Amino acid sequence: MVDKPLSGIRVLDLSRVLAGPYATMLLGDLGAEIIKVEAPNGGDDSRGYGPFIGEESAYFMSLNRNKKSVVLNLKADRSKAILKDLARVSDVVVENFRPGTMERLGLGYEVLSKANPRLIFASCTGFGNTGPYAGKPAYDIIVQGMGGIMSINGQPDGPPTRVGVSIGDIAAGLYTAVGVLAALEERHRSGLGQFIDVSMLDCQLAILENAIARHLISGEIPGRLGNRHPTITPFTSFPTLDGMVIVGAGNDTLFFRLCNAIGAPEIATDPRFKTNPLRCQYWDELEPQLKEVFREKTTREWIEILEAQGLPCGPINTMDQVVGDPQVEARGMLVELEHPVAGKHVVTAPPYKFSRTNPSVDTAAPVLGQHTEDVMKELLGMSDEAFALCRGAGCFSM
Repeated sequence: MVDKPLSGIRVLDLSRVLAGPYATMLLGDLGAEIIKVEAPNGGDDSRGYGPFIGEESAYFMSLNRNKKSVVLNLKADRSKAILKDLARVSDVVVENFRPGTMERLGLGYEVLSKANPRLIFASCTGFGNTGPYAGKPAYDIIVQGMGGIMSINGQPDGPPTRVGVSIGDIAAGLYTAVGVLAALEERHRSGLGQFIDVSMLDCQLAILENAIARHLISGEIPGRLGNRHPTITPFTSFPTLDGMVIVGAGNDTLFFRLCNAIGAPEIATDPRFKTNPLRCQYWDELEPQLKEVFREKTTREWIEILEAQGLPCGPINTMDQVVGDPQVEARGMLVELEHPVAGKHVVTAPPYKFSRTNPSVDTAAPVLGQHTEDVMKELLGMSDEAFALCRGAGCFSM
């Protein structure tokens, strides 16, 4: 098998549902060996989330490819000893329990790092390990609300709206993966691991782009603008004869070309619209004029016209249109896998392309405990007798 960027790195994944599993999935796509530790009574909560293929959760399978599943009952003392042994032979631990849980189990960073000083321990929680909210539980919608993104998402006359994907979890998973990669690089210099504290709420602030900047600089409290950009105009969607078209005129030159392309050059020469700041200021006067023009043709017709002039534009695709898009196909963004229970199913591929050590999706998500015996015997050197003793002691069941 061709080496990948993280070949030779072993990650002990104690996380569940979305933020942590998303981070470890990214690391697994990049070649790390991911050993997913699950509780025996149903495993990762997301195994119970729909939609289902037979009895298997497609939600779970979409987040846990390229992983091995090991069942451990961490309430059993012998299981805790096994986890410590796994940490000794691992490079990274990722967990997203509420702060203090790992310490109460006797498996916190201070304990595990003594046995393995090179261990990188990433904790991905709702509010982080410090501060007045540290002990609070969190889900995606909670941090989307508290982090401000819902207040700027939605139509101007509508209520604050949750982003349609779990951006609270996804952003935290991305930052966790980035933190792990940085710590692995630093370990080359120091020879030491370290503790990484990632907060979902912190990550929401980190992705708020210019919303926080605008508030801190001007005192403005940004609100909901629908599909508009707050400081670039026109940078939005327009109704067409049969749907919607997105147009992004990111500078004055593009705006001038846009007006000519749509057969309305007089709009470009209007003193109110000559510069981007003016277009933002007079949007209420500009929008109806553009809307009137765009309603005259279909979305496809407008895209052909605008693309011929090199103008940034596009449709608003539904999911069936996304997965059928020729660009998506050309980039290999959908991969078919064979699951031992669910059979054939399709997942998205890693979004980056490397020239030599390309990430890939090699194995479907595991069934619960699929690799327990293999990992115990091959990685920890357990004999058949020792494995049987652990089974009898309740290590692999409740």
